[in-house]
Amino acid sequence: MQSKSKTVNAYLDEIPEERKAGLTQLRDLCLAKLTSFTESMEYGMPSYKREGVDEVEVAFASQKNYISLYILKQDVMKAYKDKLAGTGVSFGKGCIRFTKAERINFEIVEELLGAAEESDGEIC
Repeated sequence: MQSKSKTVNAYLDEIPEERKAGLTQLRDLCLAKLTSFTESMEYGMPSYKREGVDEVEVAFASQKNYISLYILKQDVMKAYKDKLAGTGVSFGKGCIRFTKAERINFEIVEELLGAAEESDGEIC
């Protein structure tokens, strides 16, 4: 869902209750692991840009039928795709789609975010 919210707090206030805990945990992990990034609302979703860089590298969103986690560093997506295979997720080029908040493997997400923090790879 593309939101018109100006802040991440406002975004989290408007999402369905059954997704709130999962998306709040995603946000908390982003804030904890992406220490050289700044949080903002871009493209209607919570987004994270490396300080001094104008391109979004990580984002998440509550879509109609799933929760999306965008990891836009290709080397990171490639390295973690096998770890996430078989966990009930689907993939786009820089997107991981979870059909339910309960299906989010937060341990792997934490690893992914740490890898994104360290990556100097290409953004898709």
